[in-house]
Amino acid sequence: MKMGAVMTLSLPVRAFVGFLAAVLSVLIFHQGVVALLHVLDIPNYQTALPYPMRAIPPWGIPAIVNLCFWGGMYGVVFGMLAPRFTLPFWVCGLIMGLVATLVGFFVVSTIKGTPVGGGWMLNNWVRSILINGVGFGLGLGLIYPVLARLFARRA
Repeated sequence: MKMGAVMTLSLPVRAFVGFLAAVLSVLIFHQGVVALLHVLDIPNYQTALPYPMRAIPPWGIPAIVNLCFWGGMYGVVFGMLAPRFTLPFWVCGLIMGLVATLVGFFVVSTIKGTPVGGGWMLNNWVRSILINGVGFGLGLGLIYPVLARLFARRA
């Protein structure tokens, strides 16, 4: 995608497009990798079923809605930073996915009281990088420019 389409979008529109792209990335790519790992059932890399509906405290929101919301927050940042990107969007998406992985391992784990760094077990790192880095990040980097182009045409 030409950077011109991104540059014509206002900051709030870029943030909205980023949120929307990230939600779609969670639903398609992130959960697609979860499904693939579940079906392959590789020892030490198993995952739960995709599209989890278990209630997340304190309000009982389905887990997939929670994943979409937090993925969307990364998308907002992605959209806001998009005009500054010098690398292809898909590469920037991979980087954002790796950032999400690291935040999950070092910030979210501390808040939740789970082992920092995935317990420093290689299989936890590989699984998380596949799901968040490759799945979510690549999806975000592929979907964002398509949606940005669509929104730029409507503007």
